[in-house]
Amino acid sequence: MNEEILPTKQPNDAALDSTLRPSRWDDYIGQTKIKEKLAIFIEASRARGDSLDHVLLYGPPGLGKTTLSHIIAHELGVSIRVTSGPAIEKVGDLASILTNLSPHDILFIDEAHRLSKSVEEVLYPAMEARTLDIILGKGPSARTIQLELPPFTLIAATTRAGLLSAPLRSRFGITARLDFYENEDLEKIITRSASVLGIDADTEALSYIASCSRSTPRVANRLLKRSRDYAQVRHEGRLTKAAAQEALAMLEIDEHGLEPTDRILLEALITKFNGGPVGVQTLASSTYEEAETIEEVYEPYLIRLGLLERTPRGRIATRAAYNHLGLEIPTQNTLL
Repeated sequence: MNEEILPTKQPNDAALDSTLRPSRWDDYIGQTKIKEKLAIFIEASRARGDSLDHVLLYGPPGLGKTTLSHIIAHELGVSIRVTSGPAIEKVGDLASILTNLSPHDILFIDEAHRLSKSVEEVLYPAMEARTLDIILGKGPSARTIQLELPPFTLIAATTRAGLLSAPLRSRFGITARLDFYENEDLEKIITRSASVLGIDADTEALSYIASCSRSTPRVANRLLKRSRDYAQVRHEGRLTKAAAQEALAMLEIDEHGLEPTDRILLEALITKFNGGPVGVQTLASSTYEEAETIEEVYEPYLIRLGLLERTPRGRIATRAAYNHLGLEIPTQNTLL
């Protein structure tokens, strides 16, 4: 009965899900140094007939960590099993996944910083010795059996590498930090996306969308789709620069990519706390946002733009933040 009530995906949604995500190095734009290193490690492991060493990918959300893991699997010619830290609630969940892997398969764990301590401890021997220790029974009659696991590669992705335990971090042979994208690369990404989705778009429109995309491919593709919708309704289907500007203005996204929540955070920091310093928990309480969301989603881009600074005493709004919001800088305030 569920099939009758579930919404049917439209062709463009299906295309977005299956095609916009690159599956080969040639289609993956940006992160050049990481691609070069991974290509070498992949080629070497294939030549030896061995599994790739375990990989840790970290950086702000939306930069392509999941996409990279799928490309690695494609280049190695192996299957990939996808899960996340919160989804692995018990040791038995992880054991079930590991014992069902085929030789050289990839296990991709997103949000790896949210793995429980007990699950992490099971991962240690699995990653190092390819063994899985299972305890049967309880109390004095409990016994441990050790299962041999096939060679596999664990790819862990996280936005907060600092929350991973030191023992877990040390077991990754390959570590890569994904950086924010330049506008030139974002233009290439959404130009490809526009072609895949059949969007009639001007180069100037794509350039403007790229400049407002928070240096993040996921955001760029999202804004491209919303601009396409606006152009379809208000501009006879053609995505011009004017249509893109109107669409983003409707979404309350400014020319620097700041969204309403970004401005709320900066305004609260300035008006309620005199520009800071203020702790992230206090800032979160005053804006009704989760502290983790502020740290993972909003702060990295605000810091990149030079609107916010993290200091040992807390968050501080910079002169650029006052200027961007059109607020007067207090004469007694020493700003960065």
